[in-house]
Amino acid sequence: MLKVITYGTFDCFHYGHYNLLKRCAELGDHLIVGVSSDEMCRKKGKIPILDENKRMEIVKSLRFVDEVLLERDMRQKVDDIKNLNVQKFVLGSDYCDIFPKMPEYNQLMEMGCEVVFLPRTPDISTSQLKEKMMEQVNLDADKDSLHNITNK
Repeated sequence: MLKVITYGTFDCFHYGHYNLLKRCAELGDHLIVGVSSDEMCRKKGKIPILDENKRMEIVKSLRFVDEVLLERDMRQKVDDIKNLNVQKFVLGSDYCDIFPKMPEYNQLMEMGCEVVFLPRTPDISTSQLKEKMMEQVNLDADKDSLHNITNK
């Protein structure tokens, strides 16, 4: 059985996340997904909208995801891959220049784990969604202010 693993925050789950995980599943027989813990997100300067349990539940609900685990630390990946006998580790293409320079890359190569970089889904990201939501909140606030001024 060919095992594939990937990691992510998966906050504000959207079709970019869905596409990534579906493509990961197509690379093997068993897909394991690591979801970043709330504490780990905070350490990286992210504040997720959904807590780790909700994010894990969403990912678990996908029919092509076989296993979900909580990622508590960046260094956990190598241990997970070794302990779970994973043959493919998938990252977004935004890491294709960064990850090969990290010590974990060499460790995975020595273990015989293939590293696969998949392109991001165009025109969607959690950051973009959050920005659009903030723009909408600001527009709504401006409309309310204008409404209050014109109705006085």
